[in-house]
Order: sequence, then structure tokens, then C-alpha cells
Amino acid sequence: MAGERSIYGGQAVLEGVMMRGIRHMATAVRLPDGRIAVWEQPLDPQRWAARLRGIPFIRGVLALWDTLVLGIRALVFSAQVAVRHDPELSAEERRSASGSFRGFLWGTVALSLSLSVGLFFLLPLGIATLLDRWIGTTWAIHAVEGTIRLGILLGYLALIGRASDIARVFGYHGAEHKTIHAWERGFPLTIEGARPQSVLHPRCGTGFLLVVVALSVIIFAFLGWPSLVWRVVSRVALIPVIAALAYEVIRLGARWFRFPLVRFLLWPSLALQRLTTREPDDTMLETAVVALHRVLVAEGHDVAAPALRTMVVDVDDMGEERVAAVALGSEGKE
Repeated sequence: MAGERSIYGGQAVLEGVMMRGIRHMATAVRLPDGRIAVWEQPLDPQRWAARLRGIPFIRGVLALWDTLVLGIRALVFSAQVAVRHDPELSAEERRSASGSFRGFLWGTVALSLSLSVGLFFLLPLGIATLLDRWIGTTWAIHAVEGTIRLGILLGYLALIGRASDIARVFGYHGAEHKTIHAWERGFPLTIEGARPQSVLHPRCGTGFLLVVVALSVIIFAFLGWPSLVWRVVSRVALIPVIAALAYEVIRLGARWFRFPLVRFLLWPSLALQRLTTREPDDTMLETAVVALHRVLVAEGHDVAAPALRTMVVDVDDMGEERVAAVALGSEGKE
């Protein structure tokens, strides 16, 4: 049962949380009026992909691609909800903004991914190349490049966390981790069951980034220090390979996390998560609980409905209400 519980994960979005399992995903977003909007969708994996998911390393690439696509869709959805329910916009302005918003956000995400490759892979290479003449060995220059990459990552995470909107996203990130912990450890899927859990989790994407940085030093070092063109090509072309290796490391680490040695080795990964998580309030925890409960029920788990303090409304992927708001086991109405 423990292994079955560990397949669930999620991601923080704007004022909400996305949770996913094997066959379903659900994104819950807190509305300005206090209600929780939920977009639920079955996942339909391709048969050829399902056959490859058991193969080490290949499964990592597929899992990361799924995570990227679903994460972007959930983020776009949460932004759509924010626009549709913005009290400062008129009904006509909301419809107009919602219609053009989706393409704009996907374009922004594509641009952000391109800039991320440049910032975290090519910029450290460029700086290390400038320092090459003063560094004696190949391993040393790769260590310098890795250190620069790590410094950029830490500085970036620390900087964006100072923005109030991002800080709230980090609060929902903590709520996601606490809720997943509650489910994995057999605690009640409630605010009270999630509240005492840790905001740090061994299967976190932030820790994954740190493993990528560490593995990049080793892999790039084995390639030596070829011409600048091949160095640039290798940094971009090997990103999927490094990511697949990092996925396997995180997967094994989470599986054997109960052992003290594994916890010691994963300590830097957990420590880094303190930059991207915040202690959530109860409204954040409730939102995360709603999202995970929807996925569990959709996948056939016999899970009691949580006692909610606010109303839940089902919406489509544009944030439009599909049914009237209902309070599942609510303790009160706002």
C-alpha cells in the first residue's frame, strides 16, 4: 500500500494546487470570494508510452515531459481563473482577456524555458570559458562551472521568493507537500491531518534541480573540454539525459528515504526546498486537500470526504462554472 500511495504528486499554481495520479489530475484554485474552483480531468496516456514507463531512464524522460505539460496546463488554468474572477474587470473585459490569455501564457512559458536553458546551462559555461586560462585542470574548470550554476540557481530561487505573489505560490507548495505526506503516512486527508506534516518532501522538483546541477558536473567532466561549439551543443543536447538520471536518483532516494544514510545524502536536496516552500495557512491546506481527494476518488480509492469549511465549485479548463456550487461535508458556508 505504501508504494501505491507514493505515486501521487503535485505542483503549486497561482492560488492553488494541482494533484495528479496515474489516470487523473485535478487542480483546485482558491477564488477571491473564498470558494474553491476545481478542474478535474482524466489522463489518457498513449499505449506506446505506457510500455516504456517501466524502463529505467526512458521512464524518467517520459515522466518529466508529462510533468512539464500537465504543470503548464494547470498553471495556465489557474491564470485563467484569476482573470475570469478578477473583480476589477468588467464581464466583457474578462471574456476578452480570457480568449487571448491562453496563447499568451503558452508563449511566455516557451520563452521562459528557452531563457532557463541559457541562464542555468549556457551562462555558467560562458563564465567558465572566460576563466579557463587561469584554471589548470579539466575537472577544476567543470567544478567551477558547476559552482557557478549552483550559485545562479540559489540566487534565482532566493530572489523570486521575495515577491509577495511568488511567496504565496511557495505557501501552496508547502501545502502540497504536507497533503501528500498525510496521504502517504496514513493520516486523515483533512486540514488537521496535513497541518503537522513537513513542508519538505524527497520527491520535490526543487531537490530534483539540485541533483541535476550535481550530475551535470560529473557528466560534463567526462566529456573533457572540447571546442566551444561542442561544449555548447553538449550542454543543450544532454539536458534530457541528465534529467533522466536525476529522476532515477530522486526516485530511489524517495523509495529508500527511511534509511539514515539516504536521508543524509538527500539532506542538501531537502535544505534547498526551504527556498521554495513556506508554511501554509489552513485555506491553502484545504485547497490542496480538495485537489488530492478528487484524484483519489476518481482513481477508485475509498477515501472519506473531507470536512470542508468553504464551498467547492466544478469548472471547466477556462474557469467557467459547470455545475452549481456544492459543499461536500462542509462545516459552514462563506
